[in-house]
Amino acid sequence: MTETPTEVRGDSGPVTAQLVASRVLDVPDFPKPGIVFKDLMPLFADGAAFREVIDDIVDHHGRDSFDVVVGIEARGFVVAAAIAYATGVGVVPVRKAGKLPRAAYAASYALEYGEATLEVHQDAFTAGHRVLVVDDVLATGGTAQATLDLVERAGGTVAGFSVLLELSFLNGRDRLAPRAVHALLTV
Repeated sequence: MTETPTEVRGDSGPVTAQLVASRVLDVPDFPKPGIVFKDLMPLFADGAAFREVIDDIVDHHGRDSFDVVVGIEARGFVVAAAIAYATGVGVVPVRKAGKLPRAAYAASYALEYGEATLEVHQDAFTAGHRVLVVDDVLATGGTAQATLDLVERAGGTVAGFSVLLELSFLNGRDRLAPRAVHALLTV
């Protein structure tokens, strides 16, 4: 595991931030040289810790504040499915281009290390569906912005947005303003 600073911060307080920080592995030069990938798989593999972060996200937003959870491919699927199960609501995937079998809306965006396109089924939400969007990491905000736009284009209403880890030096939160961002750990 990576060493964590003595003071960690996040929107749910230092205890939750420290829990996430203690289970992040830095993987240098992935997916390309110069990028340090933040691997949250150790957090997912620790049942007690994973339950705590899922409960924290649910508590932050409120069990009755959303009708469905959207997970962003791929690690966001893990978080979204757990939240959906914990609250008894459905889960909708936002996928990379070409992975969905029916008519879909698409949004292209820039990543910190390239470009990508995301899609959501056109019939994923009913009008006014309150949607909680979750992902593992917020970096530049391109993925998040594309997803939030897709949710609204497909008829959903964004009820909230949460991530496990925010890379503040990439200014993703600024890109999403005025939308609220809930990050369990901000580095």
